[in-house]
Amino acid sequence: MDSSKTSILVSGALIAGISITLVVQTLLKCQKKSGPGFFKRLCCSNSSTELEQLPPPWLRVKDGEEIKVGVEGLIGETPLVLIRSLSRETKCRILAKVEFLNPGGSTKDRVGKGLIKEAEGSGLLVPHQGYTVYEGTVGSTGISLAMICRARGYNCHIVMPDDQAEEKYSALRALGATVEKVRPASIVDPGHFVNVARARAAANEKGFFANQFENLANFTTHQTTTGREILRQTGGNIDAFVAGAGTGGTLSGVAHCLKERSNNIIIALADPQGSGLYHKVEHGTLYTPEQSEGSRRRHQVDTVVEGVGMTRLTDNLLAGFDHIDMATSVTDQQAVSMSRFLMANDGFFVGSSSAVNCVAAVRLAKKLGPGSTVVTLLCDSGSRHGTKFWSDSALETNFNLTSAIPTSLDFVGDF
Repeated sequence: MDSSKTSILVSGALIAGISITLVVQTLLKCQKKSGPGFFKRLCCSNSSTELEQLPPPWLRVKDGEEIKVGVEGLIGETPLVLIRSLSRETKCRILAKVEFLNPGGSTKDRVGKGLIKEAEGSGLLVPHQGYTVYEGTVGSTGISLAMICRARGYNCHIVMPDDQAEEKYSALRALGATVEKVRPASIVDPGHFVNVARARAAANEKGFFANQFENLANFTTHQTTTGREILRQTGGNIDAFVAGAGTGGTLSGVAHCLKERSNNIIIALADPQGSGLYHKVEHGTLYTPEQSEGSRRRHQVDTVVEGVGMTRLTDNLLAGFDHIDMATSVTDQQAVSMSRFLMANDGFFVGSSSAVNCVAAVRLAKKLGPGSTVVTLLCDSGSRHGTKFWSDSALETNFNLTSAIPTSLDFVGDF
């Protein structure tokens, strides 16, 4: 072989090598952006490849720009606010993440985004291909999922107990979700809203059961977003974090993140009446006298409060359960009184779980003493609770509760 041919072959090999390197680098960049399951989808999908699905220039954000992309881009990075009335009364800094400023109106937007992102990364969901997301929820997670499903090109089927605030059903229907109401039931009953949603998903070959209670993407989302935001926004100056547990993902995820920073940060559970978690943390058992057979109106948690409280340990709660240092139980009347106190003194129009959190935050601040910093969450606003928690007549008629505005925090009690 003469030298000219050798040169041509060497040049060709060099060009081929460079081309392959560039292709591999491009694929790795796509894999990093897309997450786990990219190469499987690239090789196995019948739809257009990941490379072809990269956004065109008019849908991209340029370097140096501060632009959010789509409704998903608005989720998280909520402000941390100092609640003046509670801080003044306790001589402590009581801070709250204003989660109702998420686009879907609650902290569950984070969970919905995390669940769908993880499913897409694993190849369980493909946008605009006829997939349906199923979930069992008391409302807020369903609203968040319905919103994100609209944005990502999925159908959404939500199964709920039939005794929730009417505003939640209306919001879900407005977002295009299918709403299926079922009677409240024990989690061991096939008719429980979570079990019904799981069964519906299993019957659909393009169905995905989000499984917010057991899917650890819930826990991970709060560990990597909510917890880190709190640390950054406080500059690490935090003595305690307190919140309720609906699925357990928020409390466990934030707890794990904060305890990684300092084991001295106190993690406390705020539990509504009728829930068994307070007794589990403080006494090692989920059973309470109120949960005895025949003494409850409902089969889940007997309370006017929606969104928090359980009588079982989920995988998400167990993921950070060992980080919970203490717990306190909040009555319905204390939650109602706190909501009215915040409205009258601070202008905050909060939902029931937010009120529970604030009662517990005041108790914990009093326990820690003046100068301490306690962080909690304002999970959702009162706008979803107008026909129940924020209805004076419903509270009096159905729950024998008063909605009078307190003139002090004497109603809160001690930790």
